Amino acid sequence: MSDSAASPQVIIVDDDEAVRDSLSWLMRSVGLASRCFASADALLQEPLQAYRGCIILDIRMPGMSGLELQGVLGQRDVALPVIIISGHADVPMAVRALKAGAFDFIEKPFNDQALLDIVQRAIELDRQQYENMGELRQWRERMATLTPREREVMLEVVNGSPNKVIASRLGVTLKTVESHRARVMEKLDAGSVSQLVRICLELGVDQGKP
Repeated sequence: MSDSAASPQVIIVDDDEAVRDSLSWLMRSVGLASRCFASADALLQEPLQAYRGCIILDIRMPGMSGLELQGVLGQRDVALPVIIISGHADVPMAVRALKAGAFDFIEKPFNDQALLDIVQRAIELDRQQYENMGELRQWRERMATLTPREREVMLEVVNGSPNKVIASRLGVTLKTVESHRARVMEKLDAGSVSQLVRICLELGVDQGKP
């Protein structure tokens, strides 16, 4: 699965073979790789966490519907953006899918370029989400290297406490606080207090518990 993880793929889920072939050809025409599945069950056999890209999903399929599949993907924490293909009569269902977190929907018959534009935006969103996840993992690992005292100082800093106040509260010298504060900034690779605050917010740090 290394190739799947390294480059974006458009996952196409539709019970109509002609539609799958047409969409796959359309993706190839702009240099995008794709994988096709005839049912929701077939897709769910795949290790989807390893994929980057997006999913094009027909809302009406035999067995598990597109809406039901979208719900299962959410339960499994599959973050790939989902693009819904909808017939005219399915528009209310597509709106439900959007409210449930789908990236976008396009109504049949659709313009090829319009679909490609949506796909490119979805792939870009997935790329940004993947990079953000990597950044969060790095911050979490760095946060784990803080000593209990460094963590106490960090929480005081992000709450806006001056060094003198921190020293008084923790019963240590001002020099000790300054030393701990410097190590916190270094370990978390934070260039400013505002960045330190952002890191803590992103990690959900609350009263010393990330």
